[in-house]
Amino acid sequence: MKTYPTQRLESLDILRGLDLFLLVFLQPILMAIGNIWDNSSYHALLYQFEHESWEGFRLWDLIMPLFLFMTGITIPFSLDKKIGNDSPEVYRHIVRRFLILWILGMVVQGNLLAFDWQILRLYSNTLQAIATGYLITSIAYLYLNFKKLIGLGLTLLIIYSIPMSTWGGYDPNYNFALYIDKMFLQNFMDGVKWQGDEWIFSESYQYTWIWSSLTFIVTVLMGCLTGKLIKDGKDKDPNGTTIKLVVAGVVCIIVSLIWQYQQPIIKKIWTGSMTLFSGGICILLMAIFYYIIDVRNFAKPFRWLKIYGMNSIVAYVLASIIDFRSLVHSLTYGIEAYYPNYSDLILTIGNYSIVLLILIILYYRRIFIKI
Repeated sequence: MKTYPTQRLESLDILRGLDLFLLVFLQPILMAIGNIWDNSSYHALLYQFEHESWEGFRLWDLIMPLFLFMTGITIPFSLDKKIGNDSPEVYRHIVRRFLILWILGMVVQGNLLAFDWQILRLYSNTLQAIATGYLITSIAYLYLNFKKLIGLGLTLLIIYSIPMSTWGGYDPNYNFALYIDKMFLQNFMDGVKWQGDEWIFSESYQYTWIWSSLTFIVTVLMGCLTGKLIKDGKDKDPNGTTIKLVVAGVVCIIVSLIWQYQQPIIKKIWTGSMTLFSGGICILLMAIFYYIIDVRNFAKPFRWLKIYGMNSIVAYVLASIIDFRSLVHSLTYGIEAYYPNYSDLILTIGNYSIVLLILIILYYRRIFIKI
């Protein structure tokens, strides 16, 4: 638990807050409204708040890449002051953060608290993808300069792409990344159930984790390089830094749109083209937020998002593992009786409003839980 530190990159806290606000407040409420309001224009909007079924990209597919990307941005800010000490503390910091994120990922989506090995999932959550990307990127940052970090990212994209392009292609139920997960995770992968006396792999579960870790790392690495550019240039030439970020983001997007003809943009298996496409958007978003908030000092209208951004892990874990609907129902069951068609909407709004209330209390008591 830490108090609010000075000299933070305020744009990062606000952008992170936007990501979490969409995830643990706006999207579930919009979806609950969609369940009772049959309006074609509204449902066209909701289309962007659901994941693409396979090939393609929607707004909602940006939430997880942005989370990973922003983790990378923090690396230069947190590690630069530790590197000069050449102390084991820097490695303890990295490993400790990796382990906490991994265990929280197992709690959130890996069924760790069920204490039932038949439903235990080892690697199946955004927090674990962040943990993997953070671990490798942080260690690489300790030893490699800026150009070599770019080289590492390109190397990982090539390594990921070779078997993906030559072994089975990009079929949803038959590709190299899915094959690797089934081979190594087996009954501990998501989308598996015990039936009779054998494990059955679900044909509808198409997310991959082990081989996709290579491109998870690239997403975090893109954030790390962005953070390094901002950190080194924010006092010297912030306008020039913004321009560099815009150019880098546009280049990544253009390359990805060309590359998609050979390797499709598929978020579920985190293809290289998807990595560059989503990463390019993340860089552009960070450039915009950095310029408006940190360079132009126009932050006041956006500071409320820091309620989510300053306790992002708390917001994510709370919303994922604790359902406050029973508490809300105990207070609103009379209203629900009169408006039965709106009961799910009432409970959804109440549930995520309680999460928001907890975050507000933490924020104004200046309690910020960091990993």
